[in-house]
Amino acid sequence: MCLTKLLLWKYTCIMSKVILYHGSDKIVSKPVFGKGKIYNDYGQGFYCTKNIELAKEWACPTLDDGFSNCYELESDGLRVLDLQSKEFCTLHWLSILIANRRFDMDTPIMRQGAYYLKTHFLPPISEFDVIKGYRADDSYFSFAQAFLSNQISYSQLQNAMKLGKLGEQIVLKSQKAFNQIEFRNYEIAEGKKYYALRMSRMDNAKKDYKKSLEDSDISGIFIRDLILGAVKEDDPRLR
Repeated sequence: MCLTKLLLWKYTCIMSKVILYHGSDKIVSKPVFGKGKIYNDYGQGFYCTKNIELAKEWACPTLDDGFSNCYELESDGLRVLDLQSKEFCTLHWLSILIANRRFDMDTPIMRQGAYYLKTHFLPPISEFDVIKGYRADDSYFSFAQAFLSNQISYSQLQNAMKLGKLGEQIVLKSQKAFNQIEFRNYEIAEGKKYYALRMSRMDNAKKDYKKSLEDSDISGIFIRDLILGAVKEDDPRLR
């Protein structure tokens, strides 16, 4: 990787104190580095959001009550990978998702597409303390699979990522980041209320997605175009 490209991916968050929320089925007063699921969107890490209401939804995957844990993160000196900054496109996010989540690569084009994206668009995740980007719930994950299997165009994928308003997640990835986060308090997330809100958000995203597919994108960019080299990485249509 050339130094210029690497420097584009490196910058220090200028905000000092950041309030974050983590939705869980328990109170997490001390986040522990090295814990958590390996196959999450951005790999193993501590997943948070700036939106307390979203955290409460994430805390209620069932009708049981959950908890929205509140923290203060001292961000000075942390290397932040912001996937929604202008240097990046949806393919960078997708390449990270492919590298961490489990996809059913049951067709040659999916396997070739996954290899192409990881080879050309995967940022050096290990270089960063924090990652900011989309959250891939079941809806967004299915959109990614549809693009990877050549069913939808890149433009359709981009539009789908705006559906449902699932919000941005902020993930602590390094020991340094864990050392700079401090527990403040928690609030109970009422299961009956926030489970319903969670399901409604996902259902709306799926309905809007199906509606958006009524207009085909015959001339758009598909994964096959990328594999065949018909689209260059600096193509403005990717941004």
